[in-house]
Amino acid sequence: MSSNKLIIKVFLLFIAITLTNCKNTEVDNTPWINIFDGKTLNGWSTIGGDATYSVKDNAIVGKTVRNTPNTFLKSDKMYDDFILEIDFKVDSTMNSGIQIRSNSFPYYQNGRVHGYQIEIDPSDRAWSAGIYDEARRGWLNPLTDNSKAQKAFKQNDWNHYRIEAIGDTIKTWINDVPAAHLIDDKTASGFIGLQVHSINNNQKEGTEISWKNIRILTDSLSYYSKEISIPPIITKNQLTIDEKKNGWKLLWDGETTKGWRGAKLESFPEKGWEIKDGILTVLSSGGEEARNGGDIVTEELYGDFELKVDFKLTPGANSGIKYYVDTEINKGPGSSIGLEYQILDDNLHPDAKLGNHQGSRTVSSLYDLIQADINKPINPIGEWNTAHIISKNNHVEHWLNGMKVLEYERGSDEFLKLVSESKYVKWPNFGMLEKGQILLQDHGDHVSFKNIKIKPL
Repeated sequence: MSSNKLIIKVFLLFIAITLTNCKNTEVDNTPWINIFDGKTLNGWSTIGGDATYSVKDNAIVGKTVRNTPNTFLKSDKMYDDFILEIDFKVDSTMNSGIQIRSNSFPYYQNGRVHGYQIEIDPSDRAWSAGIYDEARRGWLNPLTDNSKAQKAFKQNDWNHYRIEAIGDTIKTWINDVPAAHLIDDKTASGFIGLQVHSINNNQKEGTEISWKNIRILTDSLSYYSKEISIPPIITKNQLTIDEKKNGWKLLWDGETTKGWRGAKLESFPEKGWEIKDGILTVLSSGGEEARNGGDIVTEELYGDFELKVDFKLTPGANSGIKYYVDTEINKGPGSSIGLEYQILDDNLHPDAKLGNHQGSRTVSSLYDLIQADINKPINPIGEWNTAHIISKNNHVEHWLNGMKVLEYERGSDEFLKLVSESKYVKWPNFGMLEKGQILLQDHGDHVSFKNIKIKPL
């Protein structure tokens, strides 16, 4: 064979091998967006504590600092639905996490970062890629029953997370092993944050955690989303791990009328209320107070308590959460009597401008007595809000979406004066029951409730 023919044969063989390799190599056409450029911290800012962040060898490096709270390097951009992939390497003595859909508001614990955290846990517990609710509800989806995911973490080496947050569903993988599957609709949007956890005096200052290859998808998510082989943990109308430990109880089970009855009935109303998809709704009857199904009350009485209720208003709607209710009082027309956490569309309902005490009929106010903070954080009509009432030793607080909006002392001179100037003056000893029922009001407007929980104190 001539040298020219040999050269041609070798060249053709090379081409054939190259084409074969190209066919066997999968090309990733996924439209990933890099949110870390590998060189600078552009697009990111520090919040919380004083831990330090720098860029080294194409990675973000966070270092612990003593005497400072949790620190976060947060994305300047906010994200709602997305698929995120990220690599990290963590010192074995540290605890850390990746915040998603997280926020910092001045009214919420003085700006404290709160929201979903995908845990980074190199300890023996090994809950890396579990889902924690930072500065709110605690653990939502630990890896207690997922040994495969626990074993997937690589100590003192790079690990890879895939995080999908689409609608109310969050799914995580650690090194391609399914880890967590959560259905929860507490927060729909927020920043992404890289945590350097606070340390105690026994921990070494300057320990490091590194992140790299941070990329995100925000379009065509249904196409790129992956199925996950583990069943979901559903938080709606359920108690979290920390709530169970701290003595909380479900006041409504999300499915039945158990534990509730009509305020002026022996059983639950046959009309006017609807239970559907884990939501309890008082139906519209044209705004007539207690004329359709009527108010509903707990069968059990409560003295000192802590109560949380998620509520959602429709345009122009009116309702309320009453406490220390005695249904034997006012058996005639109208609503049962008790202290009331007002639920109202402040912009459209005329009640917002009425009352003997200015503003005392606006949302989260103590109805007709005390106006809630005018800077209260109310979500738009059609979105869920969280009412929170604490009553202990006659000291009462109203909270809305994590902010305390008012407080008062039952039986104080100031309280009694307010009552004497209100519509409640005709009811002897108003608001001073030692124990009473919890009431959800039928004011004739379409209003929904869920996640109704109580903690006897």
